[in-house]
Amino acid sequence: MGQSNRLYFIDAVRAFAILMMLQGHFIDSLLSPVYRDKSNAIYNLWSYFRGITAPTFFTISGLVFAYLLLRAYAKGLDKPRIKKGIFRGLLLLAIGYSLRINIFNWLSGHFNYYFFVIDVLQCIGLSLILLVGLHIVFKKHSYMFSMVLFIIGCLCFVSEPLYRNLSLETIPQFIANYMTKTNGSVFTILPWFGYSAFGAFISTVFFRHVHRDRFKLTIIITFFSVGIFLIHFSSWFLLKLYGLTHIELFKMSANYNYLFSRLGDVLMLFGVFYTLERFLKQSIIARIGEKTLSIYVIHFVLLYGSFTGYGIKRFLSQSLEPPVAIFGAILFMIVVCVIAFHYAKTNAFVYNIIRKTTDKLKNYYHGLR
Repeated sequence: MGQSNRLYFIDAVRAFAILMMLQGHFIDSLLSPVYRDKSNAIYNLWSYFRGITAPTFFTISGLVFAYLLLRAYAKGLDKPRIKKGIFRGLLLLAIGYSLRINIFNWLSGHFNYYFFVIDVLQCIGLSLILLVGLHIVFKKHSYMFSMVLFIIGCLCFVSEPLYRNLSLETIPQFIANYMTKTNGSVFTILPWFGYSAFGAFISTVFFRHVHRDRFKLTIIITFFSVGIFLIHFSSWFLLKLYGLTHIELFKMSANYNYLFSRLGDVLMLFGVFYTLERFLKQSIIARIGEKTLSIYVIHFVLLYGSFTGYGIKRFLSQSLEPPVAIFGAILFMIVVCVIAFHYAKTNAFVYNIIRKTTDKLKNYYHGLR
């Protein structure tokens, strides 16, 4: 796969998702409860688009990661990519936990279980590690890999009613938090790994066909068609399956079907950005999409007060009126992006520290042997 087959639209999708996340977190944290009116069309529209952010992140992560693995395997270079993928997954886990650290609390001897709460970074990190495992098992069987990813995605979504209210009180909280929200976890590996699996499935389609004539038009039409079907007809389809099979799970899934409909939103988003891809190459939007990890870390520190406990939310929590919240969100997005572009080297800095540490440990281990 040559450079010509680079999927530029992916960076634009990531940029859209990270900007939606920035304004979403800012407004959700600071908007006064008085204005959270579900009968208000503008608030509902904002809330709907905010709900697309996380599904987009998970799907795009699976797509990018699996696509790079497939390209590397085609060149016979997948071992370094597998190592890099596992390293990336572990790094996201480590950063996810570190953002929950409150240094002042720890220094004063106060440790709470907030540190073990699972958020988006840990779930994406674990998803990448799971995708590496699936790649290793199925890399010699390309179509089987596609089929397994698709089935896993469907199973994660359809079985959601079975683990929706899961409470794992007998399992250590550190592990249980990946499966249950009872201890405050924002995300859990199920159902969210389903989006990563569907993203990886889409990557296999791109990998096989992206070089073909008319592929782009075909996949754009497919994105829009399947997207519309999932948004408007996936519940109907699940009820039809229940009618045919009498499997209660299909009915339960149809009655609370946000997972498939949100996947439809993501596919529509892919369709829009892939259509506009030629306008997005080398654009500021694409550059923002390359800085998502830095932007995520910076926004967490500024808004939620990672490490110190002093963030914007501490001082202005749920106190702003809509015009101030909107202006603040725009300013917040600009400030975070400026810091990410000009002052922060989060990715390179953290990677270098960890690489040097692991190299020293390897040398030490070999020395002992």
